[in-house]
Amino acid sequence: MSVGLVILSLLAGIGAAAAAGAFSGMRIGAQTLGSELAAYMGCLYGLVAGAIAVTAGVLVSQII
Repeated sequence: MSVGLVILSLLAGIGAAAAAGAFSGMRIGAQTLGSELAAYMGCLYGLVAGAIAVTAGVLVSQII
C-alpha cells in the first residue's frame, strides 16, 4: 500500500466514524438532550472510538 492510500483510508475511516457517531447520537439521545447536543456528543465519542479502531485496522493491514 502506498502512503497516500494509507492516509486516505485513515481520513475516510475517521470521517465515517464521526458521521456514524453523530447519527447514532441523534437517534438515541435527541429527545432527552436535544438533537444538536446529542449529535455533538455522538460525534465526539465516535471520533474517540473510531480513530483508535481505524488506526489499528490500518496498522494491522500494513503488517499483514
